[in-house]
Amino acid sequence: MKKMNLPKVGMITFSDPREHEYKVLYEEKTATRMKQAVEYFADYDIELYTFDQAARSPQEIDRQTKELMQKGVEVFIANIPCWTWPNGVVRGVLNMGLPTVLMSNDDPSTHGTVGLLGSGGALNQIGYRHLRIQQDFTDVHPNLFDTKLMPYIRAAAAVRKLQGQVFGFIGGRSLGIDTGSFDPMQWKKQFKIDSDHVDHEEIIRRAEAVDPERIEKAFKWLVESVGAVKYDEKLTEERLKYQVACYLATKDIIAERHLDFGAIKCMPDLTNFRAPQCISTALLNGGYDGDGEFEPFPISCEADADGALSMEILKLVSGGMPTMFADVSHIGYAEKLIYLPNCGSMCTYYAGRSCDGCRNMKNIELRRANRPSGGAVTFTVPSAGAMTMARLCRVDGAYQMFIIETEFVEPSKEILDAFVKARGVHQLPVAFMKADFDIEKFVDVFNSNHISGVAGNYKQELIDLCGILGIEPVVIG
Repeated sequence: MKKMNLPKVGMITFSDPREHEYKVLYEEKTATRMKQAVEYFADYDIELYTFDQAARSPQEIDRQTKELMQKGVEVFIANIPCWTWPNGVVRGVLNMGLPTVLMSNDDPSTHGTVGLLGSGGALNQIGYRHLRIQQDFTDVHPNLFDTKLMPYIRAAAAVRKLQGQVFGFIGGRSLGIDTGSFDPMQWKKQFKIDSDHVDHEEIIRRAEAVDPERIEKAFKWLVESVGAVKYDEKLTEERLKYQVACYLATKDIIAERHLDFGAIKCMPDLTNFRAPQCISTALLNGGYDGDGEFEPFPISCEADADGALSMEILKLVSGGMPTMFADVSHIGYAEKLIYLPNCGSMCTYYAGRSCDGCRNMKNIELRRANRPSGGAVTFTVPSAGAMTMARLCRVDGAYQMFIIETEFVEPSKEILDAFVKARGVHQLPVAFMKADFDIEKFVDVFNSNHISGVAGNYKQELIDLCGILGIEPVVIG
């Protein structure tokens, strides 16, 4: 999947406001390092906005910060290649009001360290948290630009992108799962996210009014794209077309209400009397359907709001990757695996992890949903590969985030057969997560029956995000 929504980074270079010292000592060094910074960061996945001249006066600092704010930058880099007056850096940082990186070098000829520590100390005096990077533009490893700067930038941009988003809460609390509940005003205060409640009936009303030709087109694409459709008395063509109509209705709701991510109750109301919404969540999370690619829309099952927010955060720190949602269903102590089924939907991307959505779809079977209303589940065993799993939870009202860097593995035939036999008729899509950590401790401390994940390694990004938002990170393993 191609990444989208690159972090918007604004950079201002500060230097000595004294004319004599600047001309004699710092002008050439400042200009050289300004140019190096622009050239170096051109190879990084960011949108960099900067200037050709250093900011040396209050007026120039104000002008440059105003221009950056007009560009909508999400992260601020104060570039301090040489000595500068710390109060000027503080002025720029306060003007921006964004997550901030102070960046300098370790060249003894520049006096950059003095400017870095003076500015950082001043920011700490007023309680302004920031990140410090001291390294020349080289490929020395460990490269702090890769291991320290970029994770922070991705985290800070994610925090900024959350602000002003709208969460779609479809239905209400499902199956008494309190860990999926949320406080809309706490979200508004801490994350600056709005929430919009949508009744299940809105999906039903719209599904019954969707143009039949539109349903037929989407249905044809779906059945031709998946590896197989296992029709029976519970999974009929009529039932599947109704699920497709619900999917199209949900897409329309998302577009009309300008939703950014969501959660849907589904059980027991729709699973008992209408149809499971598994097709909707599988396709929305995957980011492609019969109409082509679209930005993945993180949506959790069982109205799990904190699960959905975890998914949205994972999507943002990963640059727009599809995310997945599952139950923490079974602990395999002997085989060191945690089994992660979903109640009927698995994000289509994880069926193959291919940039070509059609290849992923071929690894999916539509099988009967063992619910009173029938319909289909998206059955698959997600592909092996690196994963970052995360879960926002609350302890006495305060958020913490559990973070696990791990991988999905392909289980042996014996393990898979045993699990299938144990589950009986209730077969669901399931991922097998490697658990090379203290599983007993995990069971003791993990505060949810659900977990979210994204392909890749983003532990440091999540730790940095927690620091920016005032959330306790709980790293497992």
